[in-house]
Amino acid sequence: MDGVMKRRYSYEIVPGLQARGMLARTFGSTRVVFNDFVAANRARRAAGEAFLGYPPAAKRLITDAKTTPERVWLREVSTDALQQSLRDADLAYRNFFNSIKGRRKGRRVGAPRFKTRHARQSARFTVNGFRLRGGWENTNPGGGRLYLAKIGNIPVRWSRPLPAAPSSVTVTREPDGRYFASFVVDVPDTAPVEPAHPGRVAGIDLGLKAFATIVYSDGTAEQVGNPRYFQAAQRRLARAQRSLARKVKGSKNRAKQRAMVAQLHRHVRNQRTDHARKLVRRLIDENQVIGVETLSITGIARVYGKQVHDAGWGGFLTRLASAAAEHGRDLVAAEGFFPSTQTCHACGSVEGPKGREGLRIRAWVCSCSTTHDRDRNAATNLMLVAAGQAETENARGGAVSPAPVLARPEEAGTRPTRTAAA
Repeated sequence: MDGVMKRRYSYEIVPGLQARGMLARTFGSTRVVFNDFVAANRARRAAGEAFLGYPPAAKRLITDAKTTPERVWLREVSTDALQQSLRDADLAYRNFFNSIKGRRKGRRVGAPRFKTRHARQSARFTVNGFRLRGGWENTNPGGGRLYLAKIGNIPVRWSRPLPAAPSSVTVTREPDGRYFASFVVDVPDTAPVEPAHPGRVAGIDLGLKAFATIVYSDGTAEQVGNPRYFQAAQRRLARAQRSLARKVKGSKNRAKQRAMVAQLHRHVRNQRTDHARKLVRRLIDENQVIGVETLSITGIARVYGKQVHDAGWGGFLTRLASAAAEHGRDLVAAEGFFPSTQTCHACGSVEGPKGREGLRIRAWVCSCSTTHDRDRNAATNLMLVAAGQAETENARGGAVSPAPVLARPEEAGTRPTRTAAA
């Protein structure tokens, strides 16, 4: 494979007391500039004026604003970080415009909203606003410190070396008080490594009782349990939230308790991420072709609520797609309304339990006398789709409706023509 791909490498950083103060100013300034851009375009829209793009906004909201008493403190932070914040706001509006016009694929996105100081804080720097003192190759203890414009040197906890010189870095402060630096690096594409089972196809059916039921083309199958990390931590989270509610607003104890709540949520998030990454790594290392279903996670979550979000289907499928593209694997997604659980993988007839009542039936018998486990049958159908032995727009054995065609000119009129009475 030829070409270059962009990858992110994230590390924890340990800023000192002075650096933390300057980072807080930088986060606040980038947030204010972003909100000024949103406010300006909301006002222009209300007045019927044209959209304010990045070039005039940069002059008005950064260059000219620094000379005003209300925004003179913008001089204390890096201009590069302010410019990147405006670029992010401009891109958010461009995505919104393209979404409502149908030019952007995927789910429709809304207009940018104001940022708040109580969420994750971030600031992005390009090559003009940061340096790696000691070089990006130097990841020894005490070396390779991150230098940020108007902030200074910040120690980095290097967990792994960088493969190349970074082109940008995003510094974030998590709600639990930890700081991270995420570097964007151009990495050359490498030749894909052959899987442990060449030619093997895997079909994955995601669920709530079992996180995944996997059927392989060599006749083997397995079930991956659903760990339910949020459910396991729910009592601790509820107790921490009640303690937070009793603290006086604005007090140091409330700030400490808020950080403790954020730490509990971070732990759950890290557990879920680790579970998904390990499963994705194993699937990519062992199989060449992987079949999955197309899920409307938002719609399913309206019925099953936080159980769906606790399972983390979306994050798993996103990581699986990214890893498959990186390692040269084939990821095949069935059509959105393919009845994988209702279709008999033996004869192709669609006789399985249907509707919400059918979800309670975990096993059923087809007219061809084949007994099916609901999840394993669905995974088998997805494996057959990925292997090219089934099509998903119309299930095998199902009725196929003809596509609509244009009427002939002589047949266009379908209503009788009235004639004048004699």
